[in-house]
Amino acid sequence: QVQLVESGGDSVQAGGSLRLSCAVSGYTYSGKCMGWFRQAEGKEREAVAAIFTSAGSSYYADSVKARFTISQDSAKTTVYLQMNSLKPEDTAMYFCAAKSGGCGGLLPWRAYAYWGRGTPVTVSS
Repeated sequence: QVQLVESGGDSVQAGGSLRLSCAVSGYTYSGKCMGWFRQAEGKEREAVAAIFTSAGSSYYADSVKARFTISQDSAKTTVYLQMNSLKPEDTAMYFCAAKSGGCGGLLPWRAYAYWGRGTPVTVSS
């Protein structure tokens, strides 16, 4: 059974940092595209970052480039999202997702087969 479990969400002040984790189990970790998404209240789920687990190649939304970093620990089958210089507009539920094969860029949520339940991030001004 595939499981993606996110953690690390919290409430922080603008300018602060958080590191989200996504632990993957029940799924062959290599050769997958792992993505981070976020969904703010009343808005559509949007892709934030993605990483191809075999090559480590990564992709970012323009809104988070230079502030967020996606990384992985293959031995722990865990994907991270380091978020720095957080802004109030980063407030959202953050989700981890997985799909087989490469990322080929920042794909929309419909391309992903497996999802975690999300972890909330609140950034106050």
